[in-house]
Amino acid sequence: MGENVSRAVAGLVGAGVAAGVYAVLSRRTDASWRRTNHAGRTVTLYAGPAAALGAAAGIAAAPGPARDRAAGVLAVLAAAGCGAYDDLVGADDPRRGFRAHLGALRGGEVTSGAVKLFGIGAAGVLAGLLIEERVVDGVLTGAVIAGTAHLVNLVDVGPGVAVGSVVLLGASGLPGAFGPMAAAAVLAPADLGERAMLGDTGAHGLGAALGVALARRCGRPGGRFVGSLAGRTGRVALAAGLVAAAANGERVSSVARRASGC
Repeated sequence: MGENVSRAVAGLVGAGVAAGVYAVLSRRTDASWRRTNHAGRTVTLYAGPAAALGAAAGIAAAPGPARDRAAGVLAVLAAAGCGAYDDLVGADDPRRGFRAHLGALRGGEVTSGAVKLFGIGAAGVLAGLLIEERVVDGVLTGAVIAGTAHLVNLVDVGPGVAVGSVVLLGASGLPGAFGPMAAAAVLAPADLGERAMLGDTGAHGLGAALGVALARRCGRPGGRFVGSLAGRTGRVALAAGLVAAAANGERVSSVARRASGC
């Protein structure tokens, strides 16, 4: 009963912060936070920071070791910050996919996509090192966190797709995901109603939150991964799959777009 109450509190905190931040930001008229969606409608990006701050607050309020919760908050805010940089600075950049941004980097140009790639990766590893006792496990955990952050962004192809994915995964029982799930759910009406969208800010922030939850799901009750060969092998496989998805981002997004009908 105690754990269920703690999860409910985390959910209420996540939903409350997300709803409050969105209500405050929605009063703004900043053109840099407005976009035209796939249907030609003008929407705001305010659901992004609202989702990220709600997810971070929900993680902070969730049960579990303080180090794990601090790592989750760090991962979410850093991923959302990198996403916001790309939303604002890279909005007019026609290049898509990490291969294009890495190609530009080889030519001496640091794009917003490259900043996002390395920034989220570094934040994920730092969070992983906070969660894990062994360096190799921390790096693997960081790869899972960063990879999940990028995956949620890749499936953000239309109204409700990324939000729905987060809610479904959170409802599957991932420990620590109840707050982020509630933050996403409370913003679903605005997303589905095509008044707002997550953008890179919200998609990366929510994805990082799910990545931390995945790490905790694979671990001991305290939230740390089992340091066994089988546990580490599973993490390697999960990290490799997420990295492969990020490397083939255009294909993943195309599949998500066809599946959702967007």
